[in-house]
Amino acid sequence: MQSLIGIATILLCVFGGFMLHGGDMGVIWQPVELIIIIGAGAGTIILGNPRHVLSEMWLQVKEVLGRRKDGEEFQRQLLLLMYELLQTAAGGLKALDAHVEAPHESELFKRYPMILHEPKLLHFIVDNFRLMAMGKISAHELEGVLDQEIGAIHEEMAQPARSLSKVGDAMPGFGILAAVLGIVMAMNSVAAGADTGEVAMAVAAAMVGTFIGIFMCYGVLDPIANRMRQLVDDERMALDSVKVVLVTHVAGKPPLLAIDAGRRLVQLNTKPSFARLEGWIDKLNNGDEEAEEPATPRRRKGDLRAQQAA
Repeated sequence: MQSLIGIATILLCVFGGFMLHGGDMGVIWQPVELIIIIGAGAGTIILGNPRHVLSEMWLQVKEVLGRRKDGEEFQRQLLLLMYELLQTAAGGLKALDAHVEAPHESELFKRYPMILHEPKLLHFIVDNFRLMAMGKISAHELEGVLDQEIGAIHEEMAQPARSLSKVGDAMPGFGILAAVLGIVMAMNSVAAGADTGEVAMAVAAAMVGTFIGIFMCYGVLDPIANRMRQLVDDERMALDSVKVVLVTHVAGKPPLLAIDAGRRLVQLNTKPSFARLEGWIDKLNNGDEEAEEPATPRRRKGDLRAQQAA
Protein backbone atom coordinates (compact mmCIF):
# COMPACT_ATOMS: atom_id res chain seq x y z
CA MET A 1 0.00 0.00 0.00
CA GLN A 2 2.78 2.45 0.87
CA SER A 3 4.46 1.85 -2.51
CA LEU A 4 1.19 2.45 -4.34
CA ILE A 5 0.64 5.68 -2.41
CA GLY A 6 4.15 6.85 -3.34
CA ILE A 7 3.65 6.03 -7.03
CA ALA A 8 0.25 7.76 -7.08
CA THR A 9 1.70 10.86 -5.40
CA ILE A 10 4.52 11.13 -7.96
CA LEU A 11 2.19 10.72 -10.94
CA LEU A 12 -0.44 13.06 -9.57
CA CYS A 13 1.99 15.84 -8.71
CA VAL A 14 4.10 15.65 -11.87
CA PHE A 15 1.42 15.14 -14.52
CA GLY A 16 -1.35 16.86 -12.58
CA GLY A 17 0.88 19.91 -12.18
CA PHE A 18 1.64 19.82 -15.90
CA MET A 19 -2.07 19.83 -16.73
CA LEU A 20 -2.80 22.63 -14.21
CA HIS A 21 -0.13 24.65 -15.96
CA GLY A 22 -2.15 24.29 -19.15
CA GLY A 23 -0.29 21.34 -20.65
CA ASP A 24 -1.81 18.77 -22.97
CA MET A 25 -1.19 15.15 -22.00
CA GLY A 26 -1.31 14.23 -25.66
CA VAL A 27 2.02 16.01 -26.12
CA ILE A 28 3.61 13.91 -23.33
CA TRP A 29 2.47 10.61 -24.84
CA GLN A 30 5.32 9.70 -27.19
CA PRO A 31 5.45 5.89 -27.56
CA VAL A 32 8.58 5.92 -29.72
CA GLU A 33 10.51 7.91 -27.12
CA LEU A 34 9.37 5.46 -24.44
CA ILE A 35 10.50 2.48 -26.51
CA ILE A 36 13.95 4.01 -27.08
CA ILE A 37 14.57 5.01 -23.46
CA ILE A 38 13.00 2.09 -21.59
CA GLY A 39 14.29 -0.42 -24.12
CA ALA A 40 17.84 0.94 -23.82
CA GLY A 41 17.61 0.79 -20.02
CA ALA A 42 16.28 -2.78 -20.03
CA GLY A 43 18.95 -3.86 -22.50
CA THR A 44 21.64 -2.30 -20.32
CA ILE A 45 20.40 -4.23 -17.29
CA ILE A 46 20.40 -7.50 -19.24
CA LEU A 47 23.80 -6.85 -20.79
CA GLY A 48 25.51 -5.76 -17.58
CA ASN A 49 24.33 -8.47 -15.15
CA PRO A 50 24.53 -12.27 -14.96
CA ARG A 51 21.34 -14.28 -14.78
CA HIS A 52 21.37 -14.85 -11.01
CA VAL A 53 21.60 -11.08 -10.41
CA LEU A 54 18.68 -10.48 -12.76
CA SER A 55 16.64 -13.13 -10.95
CA GLU A 56 17.40 -11.60 -7.55
CA MET A 57 16.63 -8.11 -8.91
CA TRP A 58 13.21 -9.29 -10.09
CA LEU A 59 12.43 -10.81 -6.69
CA GLN A 60 13.48 -7.65 -4.85
CA VAL A 61 11.48 -5.35 -7.16
CA LYS A 62 8.39 -7.52 -6.60
CA GLU A 63 8.92 -7.28 -2.85
CA VAL A 64 9.27 -3.49 -3.05
CA LEU A 65 6.06 -3.11 -5.04
CA GLY A 66 4.18 -5.88 -3.24
CA ARG A 67 2.52 -6.08 0.12
CA ARG A 68 4.83 -5.56 3.09
CA LYS A 69 5.07 -8.37 5.62
CA ASP A 70 4.27 -7.84 9.29
CA GLY A 71 7.67 -7.06 10.80
CA GLU A 72 6.69 -7.82 14.40
CA GLU A 73 5.14 -11.16 13.48
CA PHE A 74 8.24 -12.03 11.44
CA GLN A 75 10.49 -11.30 14.42
CA ARG A 76 8.24 -13.33 16.72
CA GLN A 77 8.43 -16.35 14.42
CA LEU A 78 12.19 -16.03 13.97
CA LEU A 79 12.97 -15.74 17.69
CA LEU A 80 10.59 -18.54 18.70
CA LEU A 81 11.95 -20.82 15.96
CA MET A 82 15.48 -20.27 17.23
CA TYR A 83 14.32 -20.89 20.80
CA GLU A 84 12.69 -24.20 19.85
CA LEU A 85 15.76 -25.29 17.89
CA LEU A 86 18.02 -24.52 20.84
CA GLN A 87 15.68 -26.38 23.17
CA THR A 88 15.76 -29.36 20.84
CA ALA A 89 19.55 -29.14 20.67
CA ALA A 90 19.68 -29.43 24.47
CA GLY A 91 19.08 -33.14 24.00
CA GLY A 92 22.04 -33.33 21.62
CA LEU A 93 22.56 -31.67 18.28
CA LYS A 94 21.78 -34.96 16.56
CA ALA A 95 18.18 -34.49 17.71
CA LEU A 96 17.96 -31.66 15.19
CA ASP A 97 18.63 -33.90 12.18
CA ALA A 98 14.96 -34.59 11.53
CA HIS A 99 14.30 -30.85 11.35
CA VAL A 100 17.33 -29.31 9.64
CA GLU A 101 17.71 -32.01 7.00
CA ALA A 102 14.18 -31.42 5.64
CA PRO A 103 12.83 -28.17 7.11
CA HIS A 104 9.86 -27.98 4.75
CA GLU A 105 8.68 -31.35 6.06
CA SER A 106 9.41 -30.61 9.73
CA GLU A 107 6.40 -29.92 11.97
CA LEU A 108 8.60 -27.59 13.99
CA PHE A 109 9.44 -25.40 10.99
CA LYS A 110 5.89 -25.55 9.66
CA ARG A 111 4.75 -23.60 12.71
CA TYR A 112 6.79 -20.66 11.41
CA PRO A 113 5.71 -20.20 7.75
CA MET A 114 7.19 -16.71 7.37
CA ILE A 115 10.66 -18.19 7.93
CA LEU A 116 10.00 -21.02 5.49
CA HIS A 117 9.20 -18.41 2.85
CA GLU A 118 12.63 -16.74 3.30
CA PRO A 119 14.99 -19.19 1.53
CA LYS A 120 18.26 -17.39 2.29
CA LEU A 121 17.48 -17.04 5.98
CA LEU A 122 16.18 -20.61 6.17
CA HIS A 123 19.29 -22.04 4.52
CA PHE A 124 21.50 -19.96 6.80
CA ILE A 125 19.77 -21.39 9.89
CA VAL A 126 19.75 -25.05 8.87
CA ASP A 127 23.26 -25.01 7.38
CA ASN A 128 24.79 -23.62 10.54
CA PHE A 129 22.93 -25.98 12.83
CA ARG A 130 24.38 -28.75 10.64
CA LEU A 131 27.81 -27.17 11.08
CA MET A 132 27.40 -27.20 14.85
CA ALA A 133 26.26 -30.84 14.75
CA MET A 134 29.30 -31.94 12.72
CA GLY A 135 31.74 -31.39 15.56
CA LYS A 136 32.95 -29.15 18.34
CA ILE A 137 33.51 -25.54 17.32
CA SER A 138 34.36 -22.65 19.59
CA ALA A 139 32.26 -19.49 19.78
CA HIS A 140 35.13 -17.44 18.32
CA GLU A 141 35.60 -19.81 15.37
CA LEU A 142 31.86 -19.93 14.69
CA GLU A 143 31.58 -16.14 14.78
CA GLY A 144 34.37 -15.81 12.20
CA VAL A 145 32.74 -18.34 9.88
CA LEU A 146 29.32 -16.68 10.17
CA ASP A 147 30.70 -13.19 9.60
CA GLN A 148 32.30 -14.33 6.36
CA GLU A 149 29.12 -16.08 5.22
CA ILE A 150 26.91 -13.08 6.03
CA GLY A 151 29.31 -10.77 4.21
CA ALA A 152 29.14 -12.96 1.09
CA ILE A 153 25.33 -13.18 1.23
CA HIS A 154 24.99 -9.43 1.73
CA GLU A 155 27.33 -8.68 -1.19
CA GLU A 156 25.28 -10.88 -3.51
CA MET A 157 21.98 -9.43 -2.35
CA ALA A 158 23.19 -5.83 -2.64
CA GLN A 159 24.33 -6.17 -6.26
CA PRO A 160 20.84 -5.81 -7.84
CA ALA A 161 20.25 -2.45 -6.11
CA ARG A 162 23.67 -1.19 -7.25
CA SER A 163 23.02 -2.29 -10.83
CA LEU A 164 19.56 -0.72 -10.91
CA SER A 165 20.93 2.50 -9.43
CA LYS A 166 23.60 2.70 -12.16
CA VAL A 167 20.99 2.23 -14.86
CA GLY A 168 18.88 4.90 -13.18
CA ASP A 169 21.84 7.28 -13.34
CA ALA A 170 22.12 6.54 -17.07
CA MET A 171 18.45 7.22 -17.85
CA PRO A 172 18.89 11.01 -18.38
CA GLY A 173 21.58 10.12 -20.92
CA PHE A 174 19.19 7.76 -22.71
CA GLY A 175 16.62 10.58 -22.63
CA ILE A 176 19.10 12.91 -24.33
CA LEU A 177 19.82 10.16 -26.87
CA ALA A 178 16.11 9.92 -27.71
CA ALA A 179 15.85 13.72 -27.85
CA VAL A 180 18.80 13.97 -30.27
CA LEU A 181 17.18 11.41 -32.55
CA GLY A 182 13.95 13.42 -32.38
CA ILE A 183 15.80 16.63 -33.31
CA VAL A 184 17.40 14.81 -36.24
CA MET A 185 13.91 13.86 -37.44
CA ALA A 186 12.70 17.45 -36.93
CA MET A 187 15.56 18.83 -39.01
CA ASN A 188 14.83 16.24 -41.67
CA SER A 189 11.24 17.45 -41.79
CA VAL A 190 12.52 21.00 -42.39
CA ALA A 191 14.46 19.71 -45.38
CA ALA A 192 11.28 18.03 -46.58
CA GLY A 193 9.47 21.38 -46.54
CA ALA A 194 7.54 21.18 -43.22
CA ASP A 195 6.02 24.42 -41.99
CA THR A 196 6.97 26.14 -38.70
CA GLY A 197 4.14 24.56 -36.69
CA GLU A 198 5.06 21.02 -37.74
CA VAL A 199 8.72 21.61 -36.90
CA ALA A 200 7.78 23.03 -33.48
CA MET A 201 5.64 19.97 -32.72
CA ALA A 202 8.51 17.66 -33.76
CA VAL A 203 10.97 19.52 -31.53
CA ALA A 204 8.52 19.42 -28.59
CA ALA A 205 8.08 15.67 -29.05
CA ALA A 206 11.85 15.25 -29.09
CA MET A 207 12.24 17.16 -25.84
CA VAL A 208 9.80 14.76 -24.18
CA GLY A 209 12.60 12.20 -24.36
CA THR A 210 14.72 14.30 -22.00
CA PHE A 211 11.77 14.58 -19.61
CA ILE A 212 11.16 10.82 -19.65
CA GLY A 213 14.81 10.05 -18.94
CA ILE A 214 14.97 12.42 -15.96
CA PHE A 215 11.61 11.20 -14.66
CA MET A 216 12.65 7.54 -14.89
CA CYS A 217 15.89 8.30 -13.02
CA TYR A 218 14.64 10.36 -10.09
CA GLY A 219 10.97 9.36 -9.97
CA VAL A 220 11.15 5.59 -10.58
CA LEU A 221 14.48 3.75 -10.57
CA ASP A 222 16.33 5.67 -7.85
CA PRO A 223 13.51 5.28 -5.24
CA ILE A 224 13.12 1.59 -6.09
CA ALA A 225 16.89 1.00 -5.79
CA ASN A 226 16.93 2.84 -2.46
CA ARG A 227 14.08 0.69 -1.12
CA MET A 228 15.87 -2.44 -2.34
CA ARG A 229 18.95 -1.42 -0.34
CA GLN A 230 16.80 -1.01 2.76
CA LEU A 231 15.25 -4.47 2.27
CA VAL A 232 18.71 -6.01 1.94
CA ASP A 233 19.80 -4.28 5.15
CA ASP A 234 16.69 -5.67 6.90
CA GLU A 235 17.57 -9.18 5.75
CA ARG A 236 21.14 -8.75 6.95
CA MET A 237 19.83 -7.75 10.39
CA ALA A 238 17.88 -11.04 10.51
CA LEU A 239 21.04 -12.97 9.61
CA ASP A 240 23.06 -11.08 12.22
CA SER A 241 20.39 -11.84 14.82
CA VAL A 242 20.60 -15.57 14.06
CA LYS A 243 24.41 -15.37 14.16
CA VAL A 244 24.41 -13.83 17.64
CA VAL A 245 21.96 -16.46 18.91
CA LEU A 246 24.15 -19.30 17.64
CA VAL A 247 27.42 -17.80 18.91
CA THR A 248 25.91 -17.10 22.34
CA HIS A 249 24.57 -20.67 22.51
CA VAL A 250 27.95 -22.17 21.58
CA ALA A 251 29.53 -19.97 24.28
CA GLY A 252 27.50 -21.97 26.81
CA LYS A 253 24.68 -19.55 27.62
CA PRO A 254 21.13 -20.83 28.27
CA PRO A 255 18.58 -20.60 25.43
CA LEU A 256 16.70 -17.62 26.84
CA LEU A 257 19.84 -15.51 27.09
CA ALA A 258 20.92 -16.59 23.60
CA ILE A 259 17.53 -15.55 22.16
CA ASP A 260 17.65 -12.26 24.05
CA ALA A 261 21.10 -11.55 22.59
CA GLY A 262 19.61 -11.99 19.12
CA ARG A 263 16.62 -9.81 20.01
CA ARG A 264 18.93 -6.88 20.68
CA LEU A 265 19.97 -6.75 17.01
CA VAL A 266 16.41 -6.40 15.72
CA GLN A 267 15.70 -2.98 14.19
CA LEU A 268 13.97 -0.60 16.57
CA ASN A 269 10.59 -0.32 14.82
CA THR A 270 9.95 -4.08 15.20
CA LYS A 271 12.15 -4.87 18.21
CA PRO A 272 10.16 -6.59 20.99
CA SER A 273 10.92 -5.85 24.61
CA PHE A 274 12.42 -8.58 26.78
CA ALA A 275 9.10 -8.85 28.65
CA ARG A 276 7.25 -9.37 25.36
CA LEU A 277 9.76 -12.00 24.27
CA GLU A 278 9.37 -13.77 27.59
CA GLY A 279 5.59 -13.66 27.17
CA TRP A 280 5.87 -15.32 23.77
CA ILE A 281 8.05 -18.06 25.23
CA ASP A 282 5.69 -18.51 28.18
CA LYS A 283 2.78 -19.08 25.80
CA LEU A 284 4.87 -21.51 23.78
CA ASN A 285 5.89 -23.52 26.84
CA ASN A 286 2.37 -23.46 28.30
CA GLY A 287 0.90 -24.87 25.11
CA ASP A 288 -0.98 -21.74 24.07
CA GLU A 289 0.56 -22.00 20.62
CA GLU A 290 -0.20 -24.83 18.23
CA ALA A 291 0.53 -28.36 19.38
CA GLU A 292 4.25 -29.06 19.33
CA GLU A 293 6.34 -32.12 18.58
CA PRO A 294 6.73 -34.51 21.53
CA ALA A 295 10.45 -34.76 20.81
CA THR A 296 10.97 -31.05 21.49
CA PRO A 297 12.02 -30.50 25.14
CA ARG A 298 9.85 -28.17 27.23
CA ARG A 299 10.56 -25.89 30.16
CA ARG A 300 8.05 -24.68 32.71
CA LYS A 301 7.20 -20.99 32.95
CA GLY A 302 9.21 -20.59 36.13
CA ASP A 303 12.32 -21.87 34.40
CA LEU A 304 12.66 -18.72 32.29
CA ARG A 305 13.85 -16.51 35.12
CA ALA A 306 16.15 -19.30 36.26
CA GLN A 307 17.74 -19.37 32.79
CA GLN A 308 18.31 -15.63 32.91
CA ALA A 309 19.92 -15.85 36.34
CA ALA A 310 22.13 -18.79 35.33
